[in-house]
Amino acid sequence: MRIPKRQEWEFKGPRTVKSILDELRINPETVIVIRGDTLLTSDAVVEDTDEIEVRPALSGG
Repeated sequence: MRIPKRQEWEFKGPRTVKSILDELRINPETVIVIRGDTLLTSDAVVEDTDEIEVRPALSGG
């Protein structure tokens, strides 16, 4: 089991989720992005005041 280290970044908005993940060099297909209790798509726009969380996407069977 690997537990990722919690990190925080600040970005000037408005920006799309895709542009943020691109800057962080994170493949959008490997994570889910959450704002509050809402899942965000890659084209969702994030404002300066928004706090989002990026979590690894898990799958299994």
